[in-house]
Amino acid sequence: MEKMSETKVDILELLWVNDGPLNSKQIVDKLGLKPRAANMHLMGLVKNGFIAKNVDNEYTITPSGRVALGFPATDEKLARKILSKTLKEKAFYFYKGIGQPTGITADSLNDFCEKLKTLDTKIIEFHTERGDFEAWVSSLGDLELAKRLKVIRGTNLSGELLRKKTYESVKSRCEELSKAK
Repeated sequence: MEKMSETKVDILELLWVNDGPLNSKQIVDKLGLKPRAANMHLMGLVKNGFIAKNVDNEYTITPSGRVALGFPATDEKLARKILSKTLKEKAFYFYKGIGQPTGITADSLNDFCEKLKTLDTKIIEFHTERGDFEAWVSSLGDLELAKRLKVIRGTNLSGELLRKKTYESVKSRCEELSKAK
């Protein structure tokens, strides 16, 4: 495969981070592109199978687009590995702060997702600031979700907004992985 232009990579990254469909105007506005140039890049990305265009003329990244960004292809084996229960010593242990365990653990990505719904937001903030969530998810083998959580950490969200964004990203990934297994 030939080297992809920086603009095409920017479009793929935008669609990946957005985790939902965007129309060409939204892409143009968010990336500061000229409409004609953006449309040429979008057509090329569709032609190569890196993005898909729906009936509402909105674009989403495809599994091939994710691979083009450097993420491993999510096959059945990887999906099962990521979603499987961990050993007790590999579980995620939630803390309020350094040396302040909560007694709450998550032994799988689905369990982690469920715990995010009810955890005190200060616990989520503590682990997000330290990069703990992305490190644990990476240890499960999910480099894509780990990177998404790192992007969320970079937004400096807090409180319920942080919970919502983190939960939605983890839930979306769990659903995607469940379909692959």
